[in-house]
Amino acid sequence: MLPLVVVLGACSGASQMARPAASVESPEIAAGQSLGGGLRTVASLPNPVDSSGAAVQRIAANDVLAIDVFRVDELDHQAEVDGSGNVTLPLIGSVRAAGRTIPEFQADLKRLYGSRYLQNPEITVSMKSSAGQRVTVDGEVRSAGLYPTGANTTLLQVVALAGGLNAIADPSKVFVFRDVGAEKLVAQYDVAAIREGRRPDPRIAGGDVVVVFASGIRIFGQNLREALGLASSASGLLL
Repeated sequence: MLPLVVVLGACSGASQMARPAASVESPEIAAGQSLGGGLRTVASLPNPVDSSGAAVQRIAANDVLAIDVFRVDELDHQAEVDGSGNVTLPLIGSVRAAGRTIPEFQADLKRLYGSRYLQNPEITVSMKSSAGQRVTVDGEVRSAGLYPTGANTTLLQVVALAGGLNAIADPSKVFVFRDVGAEKLVAQYDVAAIREGRRPDPRIAGGDVVVVFASGIRIFGQNLREALGLASSASGLLL
């Protein structure tokens, strides 16, 4: 099988994926599969909600965080979340940030600093700039790129923002990737079924990556890992 190629066009916005000469039926990606690199398939993505049911923003790659440690000025730091979802901080080194809420990440830092370096540290984390208010859309859409999201943005709305599916897109092969805690989850959606009311229209969160595959491509774990990596890398160039 030919390798999958995903290109996110900064100028043209068009993104084409290689498709094989022969059309073959794509198997369903079974939920619960571990695809390596912390990526796991699920039947549907969990809604990003807090305990009250309200939408919450989660930290994403390329966000810039300000960390203030009360009365320890040398530990105050402004850090950018790297492409792997981590930040590097004084004393404690690399810490996972992507997929965490600000309160969760703040609690992580209190635990890490408090376990070895500080007694009852008071740490405040704030968002200086956020890439997580946007979603990356790539693959077989008319205009790939970064698009703004709100608390109630849905998959169909995101596809519409990208100009809709192009002529070779397979509406049943729309994959959404999301950071949840230390994991990256991916779920497959059929936008034709959603449009017809046969499936619910899932809510899209800031920091999600949506990739649409072409008709005739068989989907394997390697395709998904490559699509995610290329789409994430290209979106970083547009920030």
